[in-house]
Amino acid sequence: MSEMTRAMSRENPRAIIALEDGTIFEGTSFGAPGEKTGEVVFNTSMTGYQEILTDPSYKGQIVTMTYPLIGNYGVNEDDVESIKPHLEGFVVREYSPIGSNWRAQGSLSQFLKSHGIPGIEGVDTRALTKHIRTAGAMKAIISTEDMNTARLIEKAKASPGLIGRDLVKEVTCLGPYPWESRLPAPFPPPFASRDRRHRVIAMDFGVKHNILRLLDSLGCDITVVPASTTADEILSLHPDGIVLSNGPGDPEGVPYVIETVRELIGQKPILGICLGHQILGLALGGRTYKLKFGHHGANHPVKNLKNAKVSITAQNHGFCVDIDSLSDEEIELTHLNLNDQTVEGMRHRKLPIISIQFHPEASPGPHDALYLFEDFIEMMGPSTG
Repeated sequence: MSEMTRAMSRENPRAIIALEDGTIFEGTSFGAPGEKTGEVVFNTSMTGYQEILTDPSYKGQIVTMTYPLIGNYGVNEDDVESIKPHLEGFVVREYSPIGSNWRAQGSLSQFLKSHGIPGIEGVDTRALTKHIRTAGAMKAIISTEDMNTARLIEKAKASPGLIGRDLVKEVTCLGPYPWESRLPAPFPPPFASRDRRHRVIAMDFGVKHNILRLLDSLGCDITVVPASTTADEILSLHPDGIVLSNGPGDPEGVPYVIETVRELIGQKPILGICLGHQILGLALGGRTYKLKFGHHGANHPVKNLKNAKVSITAQNHGFCVDIDSLSDEEIELTHLNLNDQTVEGMRHRKLPIISIQFHPEASPGPHDALYLFEDFIEMMGPSTG
């Protein structure tokens, strides 16, 4: 630990993260003061903490970074995936108060404080990660106010958790809007014709900006609509294709969205991503289930069963589609997670529908899966716009 970090630790208040099973971890605060509850998970990315913080899929969760030094390149206004952070708390081994990067416009600590996000450093994140891997992701509380551990454990137990909860309504947009990229995609795909315009509707369940940037770079005119938008309202906009975005929580917690997607099936080409993939699975008559500790990080190997190629992917989900619950005559498994053999992608055998559990847009993460956006463009065919 550096001298500056030691001095900062002496100045900052004590903080505690308490898990519902009674496990306690102590550290010092480097974020906003206060108290937040959420499901504690771990993320294995080595970089990209600002994109992780601003990914709406983390609503309802406290994120632990497995990489030991966080904050060393500061924050800036470009590396964001939504308008603000959505996670409940941030846990790191060591926070670097110095952001040594020419793009830095502020510190991570300032960023967390300005958005009311508690952050705790000095935690044995290896021990916390190993505990979650063994016991599973669980409800937790992070606090700089209440140091009574017994009381904190009870608060963690009493918190709502993720199962059956509608978190999409807390991160979706308030009304439809046309997407206009302030920045180009950081790694625009080299394929697809830019002069062929497609009209795309993106259902916002907590959409990451880089999904929209990439579609824009591929020649799509995108309208983002709230999760509560009906099938008739979407079809009245005459889209060439529909994107079901990523988002937080339990797909069974949004039955109104499942019904809308069920009505859209067969009407237009559909691309489902992460939560959108799970919702599509439910709309097709399948089931989903909760993973023990989820997949969160930028280094997960996924095999494309069509060509046997393995991509390293970015992931952020705690639920999974049960492929055995879907009709084999209609649905084909296309991608498989090589760590635990869970479903990572599927397509409809008769209709123009593809979906993936991972994040092909990355940010952060590798760019191996960008070809899926090309597949969606090709699936939409000639533009009607």
